Amino acid sequence: MGRLPLPPPGKIVAVGLNYRSHAGELGMKLPREPLIFLKPPSAVIGDGEAIVLPPQSDRVDHEAELALVVGKTARNVSTGEAPEFVLGYTCANDVTARDLQQRDGQWTRAKSFDTFCPLGPHVETEALAPGTLVELLLNGEPRQGAPISDMIFSPLQLLSFISGVMTLEPGDVILTGTPPGVGPLQAGDEVTVRIEGIGELSNTVVSG
Repeated sequence: MGRLPLPPPGKIVAVGLNYRSHAGELGMKLPREPLIFLKPPSAVIGDGEAIVLPPQSDRVDHEAELALVVGKTARNVSTGEAPEFVLGYTCANDVTARDLQQRDGQWTRAKSFDTFCPLGPHVETEALAPGTLVELLLNGEPRQGAPISDMIFSPLQLLSFISGVMTLEPGDVILTGTPPGVGPLQAGDEVTVRIEGIGELSNTVVSG
C-alpha cells in the first residue's frame, strides 16, 4: 500500500502550460492568465503505488509537477497574502491520457482516471528557492527538468488567481504545471518525480 503525505484532498486544481521552456518546446505563446482545470480526488495515489494504464487509451504521458498544499481557507487572496495560506509543497505526477485529451478537445476524461494523480512522499513546509529543480526520471533516465523560476506564474500567484475563482479549503492541492520533456509511459516502467528539498515520488506502471 502506498503512502499519502496528507489526507485525500477535497479538490485538485491543476495548471496547464506554466513553464516557459515547455511552451517553447510546443511552439505555443505564453498564456496571459493561468489555464486551470480540475482533477478528481479519486485519482490520487501515494508513493509506491501503481499507475494503471486504462484500456481506453493508447498513449498515457507522465507530467512531473510541484504541488502546493493549501493550509487554510482561501478566498480572494492577494499574492502578497498567499504565503500564509500555504501548508507546504510536495511532488506530483499529472498523468494524462494524451490521445483522449486530443480527441475530446477538453481535458476532463484524459486527466481523471483512477491513479492519475500520484502525490508524495511528504509535505515540505519550508519555502522553496527559485532555483529548485522539478525533475522526472523514467526507469532511472532523466526525461523532464526545469527550475521553478521557469514558471510563468509562481505558485503564490496561482494560489491567488485560483482563490479569486473558487474557495480553496485546507488540504486542497494545486498542481503548478509541468516542465518540458513529457512523454509516454508503458507497463513495467518506474517513474520518479524528484524535487530538491522534498524528495522522490516513485510509482510503477501497470496495464489496466
